[in-house]
Amino acid sequence: MALYQAPSFEALERLSQSRDADLARRELLHADRVRGRGAQTNRSGRFEVHSRENFDDGWGSVETLPTFETAEHVERAKTIITTNDSPDIGFERSINAYRGCEHGCSYCFARPTHAYLGHSAGVDFEREIYVKSNAVEALRAEFAAKSYRPKPIAMGTNTDPYQPSERKHQLTRGILEVMLETRHPVMITTKSALILRDLDLMTELAKLGLVKVAISVTSMDHKLSRKMEPRASSPVRRLEAIRALSEAGVPTAIFASPMIPAINDMELERILDAGKAQGAVSASMILLRLPGEVRDVFREWLLRHFPDRVRHVLSLVRDTRGGKDYDSRWGVRMTGEGPYAVLLRQRFDKARERYGLEAKLPPLRSDLFVAPKIESKQMSLF
Repeated sequence: MALYQAPSFEALERLSQSRDADLARRELLHADRVRGRGAQTNRSGRFEVHSRENFDDGWGSVETLPTFETAEHVERAKTIITTNDSPDIGFERSINAYRGCEHGCSYCFARPTHAYLGHSAGVDFEREIYVKSNAVEALRAEFAAKSYRPKPIAMGTNTDPYQPSERKHQLTRGILEVMLETRHPVMITTKSALILRDLDLMTELAKLGLVKVAISVTSMDHKLSRKMEPRASSPVRRLEAIRALSEAGVPTAIFASPMIPAINDMELERILDAGKAQGAVSASMILLRLPGEVRDVFREWLLRHFPDRVRHVLSLVRDTRGGKDYDSRWGVRMTGEGPYAVLLRQRFDKARERYGLEAKLPPLRSDLFVAPKIESKQMSLF
């Protein structure tokens, strides 16, 4: 471990166009160390005083460096429901029982949030997973408050509620059990077929008009999907999840998100077609977003997997963002601007119409809510 000044990404882009491809890849961690990860580096978080990074100093290594193993950190949340007032998204409240996500999507817009925990937005985001062990308890307490008024709560907005850690901790299932008990509306977005484990709860919630689900499918190509989302379910398993949910009466949409220029954008129509064939009733699409450190992580991912396309892909991205890597303005951050963005949106609209995916998922009911009973620890005087 040594102090290291990271190279500019303009330099990395120039290197990616050079004849010496090996030289370009020296800036990245060894492929064996990041096998199964989306990020290719693990630079220190932006709030850290010192920046440290592994690199080969030419003296050779005494021993092989270990791979980046997943580490879980248990924490207790003071509150579990988060609110927002963004006009770009269709919900005001959300729940994230985990921080960090092992699925490893290089383009995940939530990566910068790990810097607030003293971690890197790179590999650390995928391996340093924070588990809110009291998520179910905190939710019941918030629902029981006399001032609480029910509104649909979204899950999967920052990190996937069905990432690998959920198999062990089952926090998402516990939250859904509270939703069913209290008759509270919930919306779920995921890339994992693990959602079918909770099909029993989903079915009961759907009968009451209290749940809708969106399954994200970014590619029908298994090899590309494994590169883009190393630890998420395969495209086939996600489509199977759409079919099972639809057959169980759960309103289900397919999300073709994000669309990445010159990487998966050519699959847009195929993804929507496949979703409709499995029972999806609605579709949505978001253009690639590269806020904060996500830009760096995504560029490095391109350099590893598509070194010959780095300049072309980033050029198209900037064409949709007014010449910048990212435009955070409300109203355009999800869709982009310019000829490429307009053409992509037109393709989406036509495909959605062709496959009958124009309908919106039905609104959820909020009038059935019953506040949970919280047992008081104070003993009665009578």
